[in-house]
Amino acid sequence: MKALALVLALFLVAIQAQLWVGRGSIPHVAQLREELSQAQSDNDKARARNAQLQAELRDLREGLEMVEEKARFELGMIKSDEVFVPLAAPAASAAGKR
Repeated sequence: MKALALVLALFLVAIQAQLWVGRGSIPHVAQLREELSQAQSDNDKARARNAQLQAELRDLREGLEMVEEKARFELGMIKSDEVFVPLAAPAASAAGKR
């Protein structure tokens, strides 16, 4: 009877060791949940970026407005009947020195 109790106690210790230290332990599961949460967050950001790129691609395929907007803002192009007037930002450091 003592041997059976000793074997059962050893099994109980082994099970508890697996619970706290092993592959399916509580800290390991918590780490996996954190990694899963981070991966889901990264996936959500990638989905949002993909949706933005798809909308931009659709605009480029369907109309010239997007092409014109990109040419104006990214390349600084102007139309033939327009006059480009550069605006300089006020110098904050020069006003402070007076």
